[in-house]
Amino acid sequence: MNRDPGDSALDQAVKRLDRAIAQLEQRLSKADGGLFGEDRARLAAELDDSRAREKALEAAGAEASAALGRAIAEIQAALEQGADAATEDEPVGEEA
Repeated sequence: MNRDPGDSALDQAVKRLDRAIAQLEQRLSKADGGLFGEDRARLAAELDDSRAREKALEAAGAEASAALGRAIAEIQAALEQGADAATEDEPVGEEA
């Protein structure tokens, strides 16, 4: 320790306390940085997982939409065939 001969015991104690506080602040800032790093990594992994789920849901939605479109087209075709068959079965008016 650098002690000035003119420093009182109180001045020396204050300097030691200042150094101890500075060291403590350095250690805390390093620890906080580590915790933030862990949180950041965890959040990044969760974000990646969420994006993967989003893509899977979008794909499932697109498949469902395509299947629904095919079902609608089949129903419309069946209805048109039914209408055509009903028209063919109707008697044609008598000619005079």
